[in-house]
Amino acid sequence: MKLFTPIVFLALFFMTTSCGIYSLSGAQIDAKTIQIDYFPNNAAFVEPSLSQRFTLALQDLFLQQTNLELVKTGGELQFEGEIVDYNIRPTASTANQTAALNRLTIKVKVRFYNNLNEDDNFEQTFSHYYDYEGTELLTGSIMDEAYEEILERLTQDIFNASVAKW
Repeated sequence: MKLFTPIVFLALFFMTTSCGIYSLSGAQIDAKTIQIDYFPNNAAFVEPSLSQRFTLALQDLFLQQTNLELVKTGGELQFEGEIVDYNIRPTASTANQTAALNRLTIKVKVRFYNNLNEDDNFEQTFSHYYDYEGTELLTGSIMDEAYEEILERLTQDIFNASVAKW
């Protein structure tokens, strides 16, 4: 039993250090630092808190799912971009010509730079939406729920496109 413990320890050590850094999502990441710049809201309609919420959500996702160190400048992986669209449109109507469902759509343009492998660089627009009842206003808990779902999907799509290669 005394010999078993060091063997298990050595096996785990070599498995986790042999081929770069692995994130909790299973993505192999050779970088050690990440820079995620502030994403301003350049949409025609500006929701004041959205830029900060999106930027923090993207930073949080990378910090939770990788071992990357967040830096303000000079990151081996870099993200920049802007929110390019924020709109609310009816998606279904009632017999009275009122909206039965409304859809909030948010689009984010992302520029990703992998300073260790320029072949991975991209510029892409990501979009997601949230449907809510036409009788409800997009405020309070409904807005929080909409943002939570949209930002979760957007940030996961960005993560997958940049480091998970999905």
